Amino acid sequence: MQFIDLKAQYHALKGEIDANIQKVLDHGQFIMGSEVAQLEAELAEFTGVRHCIACANGTDALQMLFMAYNIGQGDAVFCPDITFIASVEPACMLGATPVFCDITADTYNLCPVSLERQIQAVLTEGKLKPKAVVAVDFLGNPADYDAIEAICKKYNLTLIVDAAQSFGALYHGRSTCAIGDCATTSFFPAKPLGCYGDGGAVFTNDDKLAELCKSIRVHGKGDKGKYSNVRIGLNSRLDTIQAAILLSKLKALKTYERDARQKVAQRYNAAFESSFTTPYIAPDCLSVYAQYALLAQDSTTRDAVLAHLNEKKIPNMVYYPIPQHALPVFANVPSHQETFLNAMDYCDRTFSLPMHPYLEEAEQDTIIQAVLEAL
Repeated sequence: MQFIDLKAQYHALKGEIDANIQKVLDHGQFIMGSEVAQLEAELAEFTGVRHCIACANGTDALQMLFMAYNIGQGDAVFCPDITFIASVEPACMLGATPVFCDITADTYNLCPVSLERQIQAVLTEGKLKPKAVVAVDFLGNPADYDAIEAICKKYNLTLIVDAAQSFGALYHGRSTCAIGDCATTSFFPAKPLGCYGDGGAVFTNDDKLAELCKSIRVHGKGDKGKYSNVRIGLNSRLDTIQAAILLSKLKALKTYERDARQKVAQRYNAAFESSFTTPYIAPDCLSVYAQYALLAQDSTTRDAVLAHLNEKKIPNMVYYPIPQHALPVFANVPSHQETFLNAMDYCDRTFSLPMHPYLEEAEQDTIIQAVLEAL
């Protein structure tokens, strides 16, 4: 049994994936081949934005945006306390300071109340300039964008949606990649839309921002090409072979994979809702369940369940065991008296079960039985 079964997905899509890879091998355009532009066009159409700029990975996608917005020394970038470090790491590399905010107790996403409290604390202190908010759709579940967008507008902050885990998710009918000033996603193999290596993309309706990102993606190239450099940039192109693979996988995601994830989650929810806190999806929202996380009654119960799953050789994970504010690398980052109560509680009680579109019902039953018999 696999936590995320990429082999099963490959076997289901083998014919088309193999054919797409062979096409690239035949034409030999391994860097910025036609498949990259085709993928960008299809991703833009699927998400409902004007521009998609593919790049080497999801972290670079964020860095390209931080560079385009000239985020750096003296700037504050606000981010939920429960995420992967990549959400703010590029901003830190550019000299900005992360300001972590607590999460909501239900969706585990950025808490609007904590966000505004942290913005006001930074303004009162006067040492940093509030510049941007990185809202993360944790585990594939959309954040509360009505509230977050209103706060960003109130304080004139750039809203960057980190949709690394939520490609395909919907918030009130909108793709999460079409929300805010811009969005990013990751094509890391385990993501809802993943390639066979690293990859990422930027999404935006801002024509100027799109052109800036295209320049930054290729060493800050100018209108006359990559040897006419007009700014400092990155080397962050998406390989043509990865684009070819993603074209096949995007079709599967749209056709049936997203629905298949819903069915697995529904069976899990029905089995666990009386014993655990199951994922909460807000009305008129669709999660893509990049991971399926439960909250146990307490850490002792969680640890007992994980021990039993390990004994039964059932894959499991904890996303994430340590909140950002408690990481050693951020030991000197001010908390502005935020207590992060929800984040700490989440880390103490969370665990995740196998989740992917190819998880057979018999496997689901084995997982469900093992979890429940551990109680």
